[in-house]
Amino acid sequence: MADPLSFEMVREDGMGARNRGWLVVAALAATGCGGGSMYEPGAVRSGANLRAGLDAPAQVDREFWRVEPDVKLFHFTQGSGRTALVLHGGPAIPPDEPWAGLRGVDGFAFHYFHQRGCGRSTRPFDRFGGGSWLSTWKNLKELERTLGLGAQIADVERVRRLLGEERLVVVGHSFGALIAALYAAEFPEHVAALVLESPPELLVVPSPTGGLFAEVNARLAATERIAFQKYLERYLDFAHLFEKSEAQLAALHAEFGPYYAAALRGNGAAIAGSPSLVPAPTEVGGFMPQAVYLSMGRKHDWRAALVRVRAPVLVLHGERDLQPLSATRAFAAAFPVAELRVIAGASHYAHLEQPEAFARQVRAFLATNLLMEGTDTGTKREP
Repeated sequence: MADPLSFEMVREDGMGARNRGWLVVAALAATGCGGGSMYEPGAVRSGANLRAGLDAPAQVDREFWRVEPDVKLFHFTQGSGRTALVLHGGPAIPPDEPWAGLRGVDGFAFHYFHQRGCGRSTRPFDRFGGGSWLSTWKNLKELERTLGLGAQIADVERVRRLLGEERLVVVGHSFGALIAALYAAEFPEHVAALVLESPPELLVVPSPTGGLFAEVNARLAATERIAFQKYLERYLDFAHLFEKSEAQLAALHAEFGPYYAAALRGNGAAIAGSPSLVPAPTEVGGFMPQAVYLSMGRKHDWRAALVRVRAPVLVLHGERDLQPLSATRAFAAAFPVAELRVIAGASHYAHLEQPEAFARQVRAFLATNLLMEGTDTGTKREP
């Protein structure tokens, strides 16, 4: 499933317009942000709005990284060699096995983990209490601080320290590509190379092209659109967010999968019938997606932050992805040095749909750029 993100993706003609924003607007107004984001690039490095420091506590379980006293991340490794960290997308949709496209990239130990708030990792909240405005505001702040973008980025830095690596190769897919990019902007000295597959159109919100929900809606049949609009009203009903449990929100999040699969079929993608597009509610996160929505807010522009990234960047785009190539190209253009490659026959999941082509691109990029570590080319490259 791709990243069902951000409020501007709902059209203004009624797709959730009644409910989608008052809670978030109230929260952001209270901070003085005027509808802006609750996360700002640089916040993690400065230690702002974190529950704990960046040094992880003592480790006691080989299957889990304990990143905070009460938060642990399930992880597994594929291959051997130089350390690389893999960040899954969703948000909150973890992998259950290594990517086929990375099996063909030798010389690396690819470390996968389930981000906090989903999969087998810690889910800090089951329910929230209280119904007053004050309790709602406290809940919003605690939710965003615990599971939002800052917490996810901080976990990457904690894992780097646990692995004992000065500089990491970071691979991110979909929403994980956004986390990877923002981590590299916060900690540029600790990233050797970035591989970003299908990065979401979320550097700038509102989205210039309408965003994912608009792309899905445009490719659905008329009867499906009606159901999709009703689904979005339920999914983006922030007014009743804290009346729901983790399990209820996870099930609601998973409902997006069939709509996304139908839209991919409408776009000619062969992977549309894959079970990976309809994840089990027990695997996906419930509160975590809501937290990152709060982090992003209704308005931000994070392009300037990516100028701080020092590492070479490979951006991969599937030719049949619902996101237009122009949006992926704009993401790549925000970096000082980036290569953009289009993978034929792939949609949003090149590492599954076209694993050999994916592996070729990653192998060539890493071989060239890690060999040239320390060399500043100062140019952008695109075929």
